[in-house]
Amino acid sequence: MSRNLNGPFRTKSVEQSILDTEEPEHALKKSLSSWDLTVFGVGVIIGTGIFVLTGKVAKETAGPSTALAFVAAGIVCALAALCYAEFASTVPVAGSAYTFSYASIGELPAWIIGWDLVLEFALGTAVVAVGWSGYVRSLMDNAGLHLPASLQGPDVPGGHFDLLAFVLVLVLTVILVVGVKLSARITAVVVAIKVTVVLIVIIAGLFFITKSNYTPFIPPAEPQTGGSGLDAPLVQLLFGYEPTNFGVMGIFTAASVVFFAFIGFDVVATAAEETKLPQRDMPRGILGSLIICTVLYVAVSIVVTGMQNYKELSVSAPLADAFKSAGHPVFGGIISFGAAVGLTTVCMILLLGQTRVFFAMSRDGLLPRFFSRTHPKFRTPYRPTILLGVVIAIVAGFTSINELATLVNIGTLFAFVVVALGVMVLRRTRPDLHRSFRTPWVPFVPIVSIAASVWLMLNLPAETWLRFGIWMVLGFVVYFLYGKQHSRLGRGEGMTPNPAREGR
Repeated sequence: MSRNLNGPFRTKSVEQSILDTEEPEHALKKSLSSWDLTVFGVGVIIGTGIFVLTGKVAKETAGPSTALAFVAAGIVCALAALCYAEFASTVPVAGSAYTFSYASIGELPAWIIGWDLVLEFALGTAVVAVGWSGYVRSLMDNAGLHLPASLQGPDVPGGHFDLLAFVLVLVLTVILVVGVKLSARITAVVVAIKVTVVLIVIIAGLFFITKSNYTPFIPPAEPQTGGSGLDAPLVQLLFGYEPTNFGVMGIFTAASVVFFAFIGFDVVATAAEETKLPQRDMPRGILGSLIICTVLYVAVSIVVTGMQNYKELSVSAPLADAFKSAGHPVFGGIISFGAAVGLTTVCMILLLGQTRVFFAMSRDGLLPRFFSRTHPKFRTPYRPTILLGVVIAIVAGFTSINELATLVNIGTLFAFVVVALGVMVLRRTRPDLHRSFRTPWVPFVPIVSIAASVWLMLNLPAETWLRFGIWMVLGFVVYFLYGKQHSRLGRGEGMTPNPAREGR
């Protein structure tokens, strides 16, 4: 028992994690259904990826076989989703991978994954807010409305402050403080608009497909140009393997790129504590949203590569430009509108996910307990929501952060690895736990999930790994200077027996 309470790998029992959610001042309101969770998932997954990455990857990496790249990336996510579904239904507590790790692997790994998720969600929120600002400015320009150059953001010549991105994050912060159910209702409306736009693209595009554009479906392999030093994929620096564009292996290279389009389904797991029937609804929400989005992604990629030869696709706005090439520019405006509207939900749900992880870490004492008190009326974690919302709004307003976007990828894949490992560990240490959803074929599925996630991570640039490593080192410093000493588990506060440790 002493090793469990004093060492950095001490685990927090599932029973204690659930018991902590019943403390009146630290409890979240349960108001979400499986439908709400599915909408959240679709709302955060479908973003710029479907409107931009489809054309970029088709032109530069995979050609018409981009559809297979989406399938490959979807399979990697599905393997991870099965592991998330088991944990989220067994440990229905805010915090997602952080909480799951705490119950299975230990406090230090949990802290590291929580620290990782805080970066992932914060950076993702800021990146999406800046992208949303660009779409809205484009629509405003078409309507004859123009913001002063100084308020268009640092990416624009003469720009200093991105007013639209700043305001968006602050407005979404207020919505999240008022209540997660309000967030779900707004998300449902926006997702309906976004999915409608995607379906319009698919159905309308079917009438402009030219069969010859699918030949060859898998173009001949070509060596990748460039990519040296820190810009090269880590797998190339470590093993000398040089990823190719096109060909069969180009499909997997493309999968590591389009994976960004799937990021977000894991955010659904952060809302487990606010779900009415998490044992039933979490698996439905996680797996349902992933399946819906994979089908839409594959359909869009098939349509866009059929409408225009992959060599002629534009990189910045492939769907809109494909319709323009077919003589129907009006669809370009519809797509831009759908992208602008859709990114609001992506931004809001990423912010929601981050605040729930921060809240869970605070409730465990690894961050100041001040942030784990919920609002007396709305029962939301208003303190971390306000703090993080203001910080991210400032970052989005003043910072050009496009180069850091790949950190979101590596952070998510790292979380996938930890969750899959946690499923195997908890199956071994707590076989007695009731699991309303069980990941099939354990340990085969978790092992394959880990291998697939690591492979995609190795395809990311070495520079991304370096930045990720710096953030992780900073996390270790914060843990040993603050978290370890203030951990409620380490202090033995309000602990219940852990059945896995009894009798040892």
